[in-house]
Amino acid sequence: MAKKLYVGNLSFETTEDALRTLFAEHGEVTSVNIITDRETGRPRGFGFVEMEGADAAIAALDQKDFGGRNLTVNEAKPRRDDRPRDNPRW
Repeated sequence: MAKKLYVGNLSFETTEDALRTLFAEHGEVTSVNIITDRETGRPRGFGFVEMEGADAAIAALDQKDFGGRNLTVNEAKPRRDDRPRDNPRW
């Protein structure tokens, strides 16, 4: 069963293809999504990878140097939806 992983501390130059290639070494990648800022469109330095073999990927890639930065890789937690989405102050 595929698991969704949080991948943090990404270089701002990291592409979804590069991330897919890195994680594909450890299992079948279903999807890759690098999060961008809504206003500027620039990467925010984190993303999500959904894949088979997630436990092996976490063990192999957490704290691994990628693009000059040590990645943070762990199982993604469900999104907290306790804040209003239309309030610009949040």
